[in-house]
Amino acid sequence: MVLILGKGSSINVRKVLWTCAELDLPFEREEWGSGFQSTRSAEFLALNPNGMVPVMRDGDFTLWESNSIIRYLATRYGDGSLYPAEARARARVDQWMDWQSSDLNRAWSYAFMSLVRHSPAHQDSQAMEASCAEWSRYMQILDRQLEATGGYVAGSRFSLADIPVGLSVNRWFHTPFERPPLAAVSDYYAQLSERPGFCLYGNNGMP
Repeated sequence: MVLILGKGSSINVRKVLWTCAELDLPFEREEWGSGFQSTRSAEFLALNPNGMVPVMRDGDFTLWESNSIIRYLATRYGDGSLYPAEARARARVDQWMDWQSSDLNRAWSYAFMSLVRHSPAHQDSQAMEASCAEWSRYMQILDRQLEATGGYVAGSRFSLADIPVGLSVNRWFHTPFERPPLAAVSDYYAQLSERPGFCLYGNNGMP
C-alpha cells in the first residue's frame, strides 16, 4: 500500500491525498511536519534531503516533490483519464501544473502568508498589496482559460492539472482581501466542490 508522509493541513500533502481519492487508491499516512514528527530528523532526511513534505513510499520506491508524486501515481495507477498518455494532451496538463507551481504560487505567496498565516515576516503593506495585485492578474489568466475550455483548466474534462490549480483556487476564495469578480473561476470552483476528493482534501477548512 502507498504510504504518504506529511501532515494533512499541508497544501502539497492534500494534493497527493486528493489524487489518491480520484484514483480510488488506498493509502496510509503518517503525520510529519510542524507540530508532528520532525522533517529535520535523520530518518526523514534520508528519505527527502530537503526536509519537506510530502514524501511517498510505494514498496521500495521513495519519491518527493508533490507534482512528481501525483504524476507518478496517475501514471502507475490511473487509466489515462487523469493524465493522458498522448504527448500533446499530456503536455497541456503538465503546462498548467507547472504554471501553478511557479507563476501562480509565487504570486500568492506573500499575500497568503500575510493575510492568512499572519506571519510577522510578511507584514509589509506595500509588498502585500503588490502580491494581491499579481495574484489577481494570474487569476484573470486562469479565468480566461476556463472561459475558453468551458470546463477545466487543461480542457473540457477534469485532469491531473485541476488538482494543484484547484487547491490554489481554494486559497483564493479563503484569503480575506478584495478580489475581482471572476465568473469562470467561480463556476470552476463550484464544479470542483461536487467532487468527493475535493470535498475531503481540497475544501476541508485548511486553506
